[in-house]
Amino acid sequence: MKKLISVVIILLISSNSFAQLFTKEKIPNLENMDKKILSWGYFLGFNSYDFQFNYEQDLDDILVDTTVGFQVGLTGDLRLNDHLNLRLEPGVFFTTRNLQYNESAFGGIDFRASDLIREVKSTYIHVPLLLKFSANRINNFRPFIVGGLSTAINLSSNENNPDDNSSGEFRTTNSNYFYEIGFGIDLYLTYFKFTPSIRGVFGLNDELVRDEDPNSPWTGNVRSMKTRGIFINFTFR
Repeated sequence: MKKLISVVIILLISSNSFAQLFTKEKIPNLENMDKKILSWGYFLGFNSYDFQFNYEQDLDDILVDTTVGFQVGLTGDLRLNDHLNLRLEPGVFFTTRNLQYNESAFGGIDFRASDLIREVKSTYIHVPLLLKFSANRINNFRPFIVGGLSTAINLSSNENNPDDNSSGEFRTTNSNYFYEIGFGIDLYLTYFKFTPSIRGVFGLNDELVRDEDPNSPWTGNVRSMKTRGIFINFTFR
């Protein structure tokens, strides 16, 4: 997460530098690009996923160690008017989260050191439908905000696996739903448009598949487990 925050800071500083560069009148690049009804591109980026837990009882929290993952995908953009665009951004997202349990969760039950940690690997086919609102273009610079809804299929969920945490299998749901909000900057370069952006993603559904034992130390006290995360994308069009 610290590495991702550092990238965000660099992105913001760079954005400010670009703003200063473009406050003086420049020769406009790609003047007619934003007049296209449909346009296509691709994106690369980084992500940091987390889990938000709600509990049945006030016991020790499950700690989440996040890592920096990556994503790649395509963008489709439909122009609605001079300031509004509808965007579809299907992509493949890779991430890993490590859950750390407190010994108190086992309530005197014998356990091994490996029982205190669960690695949750996720490979999402992520499909957001977003509404993009852009400010007026200033030379070769145009900021925007974006928000919308998304769905994702988790190819690593193990939802239908008959084994549960008693056999070392932490299971999550296959289909998930989110809302997203973020901002970015369109930079009009000589031959293409480059768009750095940052977006928050927030889960709407409970993703935890519970163990067969209702008193399971891994899932018994969890009322809900929802994804939240940060995306940093670099889009090329």
